[in-house]
Amino acid sequence: MEYAKGRIGRVFTVRADHGDDLILELIKLAELERIESAVFMLLGALKEAKLVTGPKESITPPEPVWSYFDDAHEILGIGDIFLMDGKPKIHLHAGAGRGDNVKLGCLRGESEVFMVVEAFVFELEGISARRIADNEHGFAPVGFEQVSDLE
Repeated sequence: MEYAKGRIGRVFTVRADHGDDLILELIKLAELERIESAVFMLLGALKEAKLVTGPKESITPPEPVWSYFDDAHEILGIGDIFLMDGKPKIHLHAGAGRGDNVKLGCLRGESEVFMVVEAFVFELEGISARRIADNEHGFAPVGFEQVSDLE
């Protein structure tokens, strides 16, 4: 296990509107506000999205199982923002439901907002974390450049 200790910095309340691409809007916020490390939670609805809902087999690198919807689904999500190659990278897991149909997975690619999505972004200060590609295992985990002393 690796870890870094930090604290909550700035807090942003964000509204993404009907037709917006949710992930692109979060990236824009991170670029505009120079957010390098953050956690966020969100709620609202998406008109369409793609999710990775697991690996086909329990091997690395994994071959993803894709799930897609193109009709409005309510969503709840939690994610983080860390830099990867100097740019903000969004990692967002969300549950999406419509009627009795519920999906849970990692939201990737385009994600069109239906009506509104509200996000609450908590910037993390005092840590130096980055996503680093691990081609052998097929993902980009968070790596810590240094552990900060907050005392």
